[in-house]
Amino acid sequence: MSIVEVLSRSTKNYDQGDKFDYYRSIPEFKEYILIDQYKTYIEQFTKTPENKWLLTEYHSPNDILSLASINFQIPLSEIYQGINWG
Repeated sequence: MSIVEVLSRSTKNYDQGDKFDYYRSIPEFKEYILIDQYKTYIEQFTKTPENKWLLTEYHSPNDILSLASINFQIPLSEIYQGINWG
């Protein structure tokens, strides 16, 4: 099971803290993706076979986000397509 969330300023700390703690208590939970809506930045937490969590950070529009649990890949340029950071 994967969960993908878009972060807001008001819930960012909760999403990265208490909410993530709760999600980790779900045995089927394998991937947590946090998408920043104010800059090109994604955090991906992946559960390893040893039940540890691995953090991967993506910063570039050329980076490719891979969700192993559902065999899906997408470049950040597509996730952020049409966004004007102006």
